[in-house]
Amino acid sequence: MRLLLATIMVVGAALTACATPAASTAPTVPPVATTTTTVTTSSAIAEPPPPPPPCAPTIRACVSLSLKQAWLLTSGVIDYGPVPISHGAANSPTPTGTFPVSWKDADNTSSIYRTRMPNSVFFAPGGIAFHEGSITEPSHGCVRLAPDAAKFFFDHLTRGQLVQVVT
Repeated sequence: MRLLLATIMVVGAALTACATPAASTAPTVPPVATTTTTVTTSSAIAEPPPPPPPCAPTIRACVSLSLKQAWLLTSGVIDYGPVPISHGAANSPTPTGTFPVSWKDADNTSSIYRTRMPNSVFFAPGGIAFHEGSITEPSHGCVRLAPDAAKFFFDHLTRGQLVQVVT
């Protein structure tokens, strides 16, 4: 409708301008408003799911030393994780293999290093455990987790469940 009115006004002004002496000014016509519609399409591709943990389906807790990650699993399905970890240094490596959880201590202190190990879940010979600690520095063989992850592992692992540590 606006376009029709604007066209009529322009034609009318042009006719008036032709019949009027040059000294008169023709009425100005406001510009016709235009609307631009932009259609966009998403070309984003969904990210593929992460690869499955590198442990057997019978394992409850899985640790990958090379990926520096850990998971909790039920029948091979991820319940929790992956979460970042730190593990043993070259001179005190974290042992690889499959181990049962042997015991837990919510407020453990290392008898060797005299450092706190909150939310400890012991699973390998030599006092190797999951516990809260720095995930940016190597440990003396334990698997260190951030505070929330350590608490989650502590709360969801029970004695006898299997932990698998792979390279």
